[in-house]
Amino acid sequence: MDPNIALSHLIHKPTDSAANFAKWLFRLAGIYGMVVLFPLYFIEFGAGLGLGVPVPFPHPEHFYGFIGVALAWQFVFLVIAQDVRRYRPLMLCGVVEKLFFGLAMVTLYVQGRVGADVVSVGGIDLALGLLFVMAFRATRGLDASLEVDGN
Repeated sequence: MDPNIALSHLIHKPTDSAANFAKWLFRLAGIYGMVVLFPLYFIEFGAGLGLGVPVPFPHPEHFYGFIGVALAWQFVFLVIAQDVRRYRPLMLCGVVEKLFFGLAMVTLYVQGRVGADVVSVGGIDLALGLLFVMAFRATRGLDASLEVDGN
């Protein structure tokens, strides 16, 4: 066996597993976000059914605007999952998105303005943000491997 081929295999194997980790992480995060966020478009309908949702919202444009922007980010996560090498820089934007929401929910909870159910969702976003950082760090060699392989 050619020693260069064996060395190349050892060098690229970790980046392949890192790419798979990042791919599945961002895919699952995008799907999870869509499952959680999309039903919120119908929350006012749920209030009409007596599900305990306060209606009318004082600023519906803020609520529905947030849902729309948050859903758009779920699509970005799915795009990152399709090609983690190409879209690796967007991972850091995903970290910021997760941190902004997660930290805001923790702050609101400490102030007594949201309940434990809401801060727990913020905690999930903080955990995903940490995993996004791990994926970004784990895939740092992917850009260099593109240049070496000529792909």
